[in-house]
Amino acid sequence: MPSLDWPVFCRDTLSGEQVAGCFASGRDQTYLQWMLQAWGWTVTVSLSGLLVALVLGSVIGVLRTLPDSPWLVRFGNAWVELFRNIPLLVQIFIWYYVVPRMWPAMQSINPTLLVILGLGFFTSARIAEQLRSGIQALPRGQRYAGMALGFTTLQYYRYVLLPMAYRIIMPPLTSESMNIFKNSSVAFAVSIAELTQFYYQVGEETGHQREVYFGVLALYAVSALLVNQVMGFITRRLRVPGMVMAGGAGGH
Repeated sequence: MPSLDWPVFCRDTLSGEQVAGCFASGRDQTYLQWMLQAWGWTVTVSLSGLLVALVLGSVIGVLRTLPDSPWLVRFGNAWVELFRNIPLLVQIFIWYYVVPRMWPAMQSINPTLLVILGLGFFTSARIAEQLRSGIQALPRGQRYAGMALGFTTLQYYRYVLLPMAYRIIMPPLTSESMNIFKNSSVAFAVSIAELTQFYYQVGEETGHQREVYFGVLALYAVSALLVNQVMGFITRRLRVPGMVMAGGAGGH
């Protein structure tokens, strides 16, 4: 089996010559610099999509648990069923090809934003389901206690239910945050210059698919590890003494 040619990352992308230190100056760049730029796009798309998913998922998750608003509950249920059951790649194609044709004004929107929306809407359905489960896992007495204190619906959700529900769903939310980095790879299908697009393009250009594959794999692994560490830190900071979270996180 031939050895891996790791110095390929230190080659100039235009001339193919080796660059000392693996970082070219001026307008040129090495394949390593290109890969790091692609990683930056992956992180940008993933974190932006996660932000959209957290906001929308929280709103939809709350709507699905409102006791006296059946139409809002139906709307929340429809949102979850729609975006959870259509494959992510199909949703990305819809956002990229179909939506701009239906609404020509959206043709001027940056394609990266469309991918972020597609990724965020898909993930929001999953977070909404997790939050609904977290809220419904709480004893009904907490809701009644908030009402007895004179809280409005918004207030007892904000001050009583949601703080505890988020603590319950931290383990699955951690998994979802890691998954969104992996799911961001579908952006290559619409030519977003992220890591998977880098792999296909540079692998064919250099003929060193294995080296590029392992480099991209390492950056995906680093991304997932960093997300896991950040979410673990947040989980520890939010933990209530004696409280057991979903998935047994409270026991560690």
